[in-house]
Amino acid sequence: MLLDDTHFELRLAGSEAEMRAAQRLRYQVFVTELGGDGTLVDHDAGVEADRFDPFFDHLLLVDHRREKADQVVGVYRVMRADQAAEAGQFYSEDEYDLGPLRNSGRTLLELGRSCVHPDYRGGTALMHLWNGLAAYIAAHGIEVMFGVASFHGQDPAPLASPLSLLHHRHLAPDDIRPIARPKGYQAMDLIAADDLDRPAAIRAMPSLIKAYLRLGGFVGQGAFIDRAFNCIDVCLVMDVARMSPTHRAIYEKGGRR
Repeated sequence: MLLDDTHFELRLAGSEAEMRAAQRLRYQVFVTELGGDGTLVDHDAGVEADRFDPFFDHLLLVDHRREKADQVVGVYRVMRADQAAEAGQFYSEDEYDLGPLRNSGRTLLELGRSCVHPDYRGGTALMHLWNGLAAYIAAHGIEVMFGVASFHGQDPAPLASPLSLLHHRHLAPDDIRPIARPKGYQAMDLIAADDLDRPAAIRAMPSLIKAYLRLGGFVGQGAFIDRAFNCIDVCLVMDVARMSPTHRAIYEKGGRR
């Protein structure tokens, strides 16, 4: 998908080389910047990978002005339920019980490993990725999207304010509410609702999480401490049917490209 009047292109990775380009960008963001690690992280090659990569579709944002080996500047990986069946599970099922989502009868899509090159943050890159995601959602009739998003670090104390705000104001409805698994469970209601400084809590929240909340997103019950990736995860859930007409129009616009 060539974007109108720009040097950007959106496409699904169609080769091993394109997947490796996505994994190199992920290494730069999740390993070099954020201190993550994992069993399939290749520090010598500068690649962040896991066993799920072959089962995901990888949405790439490409900037054709850059050197060919360094043109991937944004990544989203997405997994439908049929792909999860091939993989044996959704990626986030290691951290969250997805029973309510699986039992909802809705058409599901897992989102993950969203990242943008540092030079492209604060611009249009994320919106381009979302428009590409919108086209994918329309093509596959997706009804509910979900996936983990992270706060940097493993200590919940400095994150008490944003975690508590998520719990008190944005908890997913029971019928689509994932629950963090006991092995890494971290309660999010660390500050009483009446004691929260809401503006400060919002400022302390990662921009990606805030963006999903602005689109009407929810979170699952409990956070999960991911020690390998040096972060605390929350499970974001977005029900297309519960989105406002304004928010849904963003996805409909993308789907018409």
